[in-house]
Amino acid sequence: MNIEELNQVAESVRVENSKFDHEINVCMGTGCLSQHSDKLKDALSECADASGKNVKVRRTGCLGLCAAGPLVFIDPDDVLYQHVKAENAQEIVQHLDSEPVTGLQCDLREHFDQQVHIVLENSGRIDPEKIDDYIARDGYLALVTALTDLTPSGVIRRVTESRLRGRGGAGYPTGLKWGTVGKAAGDQKYVVCNGDEGDPGAFMDRSILESDPHRVIEGMAIAAYAIGANRGYMYVRAEYPLAVSRLHSALRDARRRGLLGNNICGTPFSFDIEIRLGAGAFVCGEETALIASIEGRRGAPKPRPPYPAVSGLWGKPTLINNVETFANIAPIIRKGGKWFASIGSERSKGTKVFALTGKIKNTGLVEVPMGIKLRQIIEDIGGGVPDGHTFKAVQTGGPSGGCIPAEMLDIGVSYDALQQIGSIMGSGGMIVMDDTSCMVNVARFFMEFCMTESCGKCIPCRSGTAQMFALLTKICSGMAAMDDLEMLEELCSTVKETSLCGLGQTAPNPVLSTLKYFRNEYIEHILHKRCPAGVCTMESKPVEAVVEVTA
Repeated sequence: MNIEELNQVAESVRVENSKFDHEINVCMGTGCLSQHSDKLKDALSECADASGKNVKVRRTGCLGLCAAGPLVFIDPDDVLYQHVKAENAQEIVQHLDSEPVTGLQCDLREHFDQQVHIVLENSGRIDPEKIDDYIARDGYLALVTALTDLTPSGVIRRVTESRLRGRGGAGYPTGLKWGTVGKAAGDQKYVVCNGDEGDPGAFMDRSILESDPHRVIEGMAIAAYAIGANRGYMYVRAEYPLAVSRLHSALRDARRRGLLGNNICGTPFSFDIEIRLGAGAFVCGEETALIASIEGRRGAPKPRPPYPAVSGLWGKPTLINNVETFANIAPIIRKGGKWFASIGSERSKGTKVFALTGKIKNTGLVEVPMGIKLRQIIEDIGGGVPDGHTFKAVQTGGPSGGCIPAEMLDIGVSYDALQQIGSIMGSGGMIVMDDTSCMVNVARFFMEFCMTESCGKCIPCRSGTAQMFALLTKICSGMAAMDDLEMLEELCSTVKETSLCGLGQTAPNPVLSTLKYFRNEYIEHILHKRCPAGVCTMESKPVEAVVEVTA
């Protein structure tokens, strides 16, 4: 397809949509589907047909506000309904030409107004299983523009100019990585999309793949053109069946339209993508372990260098970016690198998608400009802590991240700022905790996760995480002494400095951050045999009582 053909498809979709007075968009992401939004869509379609009104009912991906699902968005009325059931369908259709249904209307302007949607601009606005819907919103325009108007080096320059950093957690400059792979010697190169999202409470990549799969495909194709690759792999967790199904559908439609395969858009460029399913190993999010898994070997990391940019899949130069990184590429090519770089903070450009979960009113997906205050995300967008409890901490970066206390809420969210206070951006998980959370037990939870998910290849991670978990369990049960706390801190340092890959190197972060900001809770557990939050069951008597009995 060329730009003229894309415009023709887009115009035909717009003309078709203009025939309808209203569009009823029903969220059919995993969260809403778990609450039977498929039955809701069927009921809305039946009521719309029976009403004789000129109405289109559309399946969409995630609308973001998962706490209020199932969600229904009415266009062009700009009305959002929450907690909708199939039995509400008749009333919603009846009110299309009048005032909204008051009992269902969701009016959270602060939640949406402070967000800036780049990655999520199509989520909740298109049918993820219809390529024409994507094309109608400038889909694949960036790919055709890159192939016809830009050289590979020109594409890399535009991405470099945007100052986009990898959204998988490390924050490595995307343009620099692309340039390294582009310059690497070899007649065979690969592009890999890392969709192995394993952090507890994280669902950003899953929602993007479910809601807007063509956006990720387009980003991968542009990357392949830029670095000189003709083969790509999407590595997705097998636990994401809906995302996998919609990806298969999207890849099939892209091939039929000539946007994947041989001589794309009538140019010499050829590129295709295969899906590889991960078996749920958290360590396969690390790029060398992911490569081993795609090759059919056990997913375990290996020392670097050489880096995948030089020697990756089957020893060939390989570009690896995560889902959200690729989802940023098309708008950067369309609107320019300077446009993207104008958003965000000094060293962290653009927006970031977060999965906001835990003790927070408005759980779900949010996309905010880099540099926004944590307080704005949690109190304004997230709605604050529910049920009269008080905010205690927010954990960012998954098991590799740290717990940030209330006094740090006015920090701007950026790669460098979070690292300076003992946490990381990670892939975008954000778990809120209130005064009912025990921070020692929180550290123990994440350490158990890291211990279980360790591949066991290196001793510091395999043995160190197990020993740290044992010490944290000892503290939580009231059986520890101050010497155990000292040993815990020494182990954190050893594991952090000597582990082979990022899993072990960052596993101590939740412990170190809780020790830094909530050390008093450790002391309470050890000396006074008391859990301030009332979460841990003490098996030993307080130190003072033991002294009295001994005397």
